[in-house]
Amino acid sequence: MKTVAEILKEKGDQAVHSIGPDASVYEAVALMAQKNIGALLVMEGERIVGMLSERDYARKVVLLARSSKETRLREIMTSSVIYVHPAQSSEECMAVMTENRVRHLPVLDDDNRLVGLISIGDLVKGIISEQKFIIEQLQHYITGEHA
Repeated sequence: MKTVAEILKEKGDQAVHSIGPDASVYEAVALMAQKNIGALLVMEGERIVGMLSERDYARKVVLLARSSKETRLREIMTSSVIYVHPAQSSEECMAVMTENRVRHLPVLDDDNRLVGLISIGDLVKGIISEQKFIIEQLQHYITGEHA
């Protein structure tokens, strides 16, 4: 199994997009649309104070008929953010995501500094890549070919 550090290294775009807690929901959703992402970290300086996902927007703004231009992120963001460390395995991350029903995990180093963000898509891509490699190795073994 790959580690979070390996997954981050293989990601094409390692940019982590964030926004402040006093920004409007509209600004956050516009940024998510512009960057084609499903979640944003909500940060005050270097500190993660929350996360906003498409799910938060749908359930806490749209369904409650709130104004996205008048509602501040601090009012609807998920404030208990679950994170992982670079040494953790993709399997551990999948378990954390499944157990907590989240699709994005910030990655913090040993000093609790943000080093990246991984999504369920990143994990699935890594698992598919690993399985493809194993299949190729088995095919070479079965046919007697050497790479």
